[in-house]
Amino acid sequence: MGKPAVFLDFHGTLGSQGLDDIRTFAFYPFSIEAIRLLNANDVLAIGITNQSHIAKGEFTMEEFEQKLQQLQQELENHNTHLDAVYCCPHGREDNCKCKEPLTGMIDQARTEFDIDMLRAYGVGDMGMADMALAKNINAKGSLVLTGVGKGSLNEYRYTWKDVEADYVASDVLKAVKWILGTLFKRGGDRHHPLLPSCPPQAEGEIDTWISLCRPTKWIEEG
Repeated sequence: MGKPAVFLDFHGTLGSQGLDDIRTFAFYPFSIEAIRLLNANDVLAIGITNQSHIAKGEFTMEEFEQKLQQLQQELENHNTHLDAVYCCPHGREDNCKCKEPLTGMIDQARTEFDIDMLRAYGVGDMGMADMALAKNINAKGSLVLTGVGKGSLNEYRYTWKDVEADYVASDVLKAVKWILGTLFKRGGDRHHPLLPSCPPQAEGEIDTWISLCRPTKWIEEG
């Protein structure tokens, strides 16, 4: 059986703001903890990002990769990591197959990892891209309210009116806790005997639930 996976949007979800370019990107502190939780539970943490600034000539793919190496090193300094990061460098006029919400980056990930797509999730702050992508790959989607998330949920809701988020979280850490709750609820090889029969639905409840029902590895790491 393949591994569960979480596809994590970069800008506005893991750090910085929704429309910034990679050169100014910085992780939110809670994002590092969210990635660490995925690592600790053997869930693939895969970054995906549209970088149309490359197509516009504002910076190069080499500069993107250099910045990405710095970000991966920062994660390693915190004893965590992203399993992979996929980038779409194209503009809309390029008619590529990888710009979110198209599925090209996910298709590439599936050739490189054994992913159980029945246990795949998308997390992002932009409904028209991130939640639409989750729908296109038949995954559950969590919209986060960082970045442009609040605007996406309100004044720009019309841009993804035919799509629903499965969960709305204040940030990516809350989204990851919800994801881990649904994964354990489904049982199978991921079931933990200390977990209750069903996870709470309210965001305030899930913090208490996670703290009481952490697998041993979480407790050891604080």
